[in-house]
Amino acid sequence: MESMETTVFQAEVLEVRNCQLLVCDCRTRQTVLVHTQRACCFSRGDCVEIEYSGAMTMSLPPQVSALRISRVCR
Repeated sequence: MESMETTVFQAEVLEVRNCQLLVCDCRTRQTVLVHTQRACCFSRGDCVEIEYSGAMTMSLPPQVSALRISRVCR
């Protein structure tokens, strides 16, 4: 059984939208649009950890689909 490689990053929530979060990656300072059914669970200013498949669109801003997203303390 192959293990699925994923990518994880921490970010600050800039904006909450319907099924989407606009976040700023804490390490790269890049703005990323995150697709997640759990968007309504978060608020602007929250620090979150996002796990995704590693696939990111080349759009501006880049987009990912979260496999897992959770609030973290700074």
